Amino acid sequence: MRLTLNEVKKRIDKMIPKGLDYDIDVEAGSIAIITHTPQEFGKGGGDSLTVKIAKSIKRRVVIRPHMDLLLSEDEVEQKIMETIPNEAMVRNIFIDPALSEVTIECDDPSTAVGHKGTIIQSLRDEIGWLVNVTRAPAFESRTQHDIRRYRREMADDRRGLLRKFGTRIYRPKRPGQPWARITALGSYREVGRAMHLVTTNESKVLVDVGAKPTVNKNEIQPFFNAPELLPLDNIDAVVLTHAHVDHIAMLPVLFRYGYRGPVYCTPPTRDLMTLLQIDYIKVAQAEGTDPPYSKADIQECIKHVVDIGYGEKTDIAPDIKISMENAGHILGSSSVYMQIGEGSHEHRLLFSGDIKYEKSWLFDAAAVRFPKADTLVIESTYGGPQDFQPNRTDATHEIQDLVKLAVSRSGKIFCPVFAVGRSQEVMLAIDQLFKSGEVSPITVWLDGMISEATAIHASHPDYLNRDLRKQVLRGGEENPFNSPWFKQVDSREQRESILNDPSPCIVLATSGMMTGGPIMEYFKNWAPELNNTLCFVGYQASGTMGRRLQSGHPEVPMVDRGQTHMIPVSCNVVTIDGFSGHSDRKQLMDYVRALNPTPRRIICHHGDPQTCNAFRQGLRDTFRVQTHAPANLETIRLM
Repeated sequence: MRLTLNEVKKRIDKMIPKGLDYDIDVEAGSIAIITHTPQEFGKGGGDSLTVKIAKSIKRRVVIRPHMDLLLSEDEVEQKIMETIPNEAMVRNIFIDPALSEVTIECDDPSTAVGHKGTIIQSLRDEIGWLVNVTRAPAFESRTQHDIRRYRREMADDRRGLLRKFGTRIYRPKRPGQPWARITALGSYREVGRAMHLVTTNESKVLVDVGAKPTVNKNEIQPFFNAPELLPLDNIDAVVLTHAHVDHIAMLPVLFRYGYRGPVYCTPPTRDLMTLLQIDYIKVAQAEGTDPPYSKADIQECIKHVVDIGYGEKTDIAPDIKISMENAGHILGSSSVYMQIGEGSHEHRLLFSGDIKYEKSWLFDAAAVRFPKADTLVIESTYGGPQDFQPNRTDATHEIQDLVKLAVSRSGKIFCPVFAVGRSQEVMLAIDQLFKSGEVSPITVWLDGMISEATAIHASHPDYLNRDLRKQVLRGGEENPFNSPWFKQVDSREQRESILNDPSPCIVLATSGMMTGGPIMEYFKNWAPELNNTLCFVGYQASGTMGRRLQSGHPEVPMVDRGQTHMIPVSCNVVTIDGFSGHSDRKQLMDYVRALNPTPRRIICHHGDPQTCNAFRQGLRDTFRVQTHAPANLETIRLM
């Protein structure tokens, strides 16, 4: 149901009883009702006035306390410490003035909330702010802390931006026949630089803005110069599926070029994205190249992010709604369900994102319960007929056996890993082995951003699978990320000490495809030794150092301080495929089969040309539907 802001206001006016004071505003796609009596809107639970209004206008509705009710930020912090019992052990207080919300992190949330919520309700009545209580993570994420601080500082700007985004969403309808199309601007017939442009007669929306892991500088960025993309002011929104570099690394470039619209993603994607973008700058500087953006551009991204949790439906453009569901790939990864238009002119578009249709150490299997999808855009990374991934149990046994062998031979294992996802999976598998008592624990060194990425995982337990979530929330020895054998490499000097230490150990280090990062130091020093093992646990894109080593090259060139050296590869080179965050061909087919009904059209991307085409043919033959494997810059009409 298409409504302008004035129409929304008129409909709400008719529903609110006389005597209640209120103002109506917008927060991006949400309708905000600002009132001196917020409690009146929440009475009745599932039959409250708020629920009735949301059902009537078919929009997300939030109730905000009037500014007159809000104590100052200093007073809020003082009242919290006075009201919350000491036994709750308050660790952090985060204030978000833009949304009039305060989050309290503590060791014992139930004590903080009180019997039937009495303590928190009393606190809300006193301070006026909305209050969220969460369990404090085992270790704090510096990235998340910095994001919260920055958002607090930029509260006035964010409040204005949310209003601007919402005003644009609820603009009057443009004349003309509805239509929609999708344009491939990156990741089509290739892995990397994902970017899709959805265009309708009224809106433009980008899905993902990634970088390509390649030495070819001309192929790193997606097709920003495509005429369909310009001018950037015409883009209504950016939606991010997840926080891997090939999906988010070039977003700050978009802001550098002048984009000032919203960015929709889950809170974990927001945090991990920021971490990886900052690291992208550091890696570029370390390699002696100019980074494509600055920290100021990253901060601009943060300011424009609109958080969306799983299952939350929100308007992002006049004729487009989205919801996001678990994709099973990494923390906060999402499949994006997009409803374009309405009535007889509605088209439902599903972006799978990168998916894992199998329960893993970290996450539940990718969600498949969506309403009807007319078109599916699906990844094809391992979609070839010969692509097969062992299950998690087999992969776990394989890496555990590898660790046992390394210990017996007094050798070293060094794994190039993505900081997000694969590192944590491998950590859990090793943790299980060491806690079983089958082998004496050895030190597992974490080099690069792995510790910080793990802290972000601990900060978002609701996005983990149920078993792991319980372990993380219990804390202490129950939390596998807190085990004593995991140690962070904090300095270049410490890395040198590890390289020279003859004791057996395991190193997990970035980057995952060996395109740079600390893993290269371990490779340079340890690859020539027979009793060491280089272990790959993630996808290695064509043209990367990782792919060359996987292919069995006996020696590889490596640039060190401007000089090229040939590094002999005498160590064992092992690939353990079962830890991949991508589904293999069978799982991808099962995923499509589980969608009910089967989409009428399927578009394949995120795979090399042969794989994309082979997967397309397999989907067509199996499901008897239209299938496409377009090249970059091609456009497909959806309706």
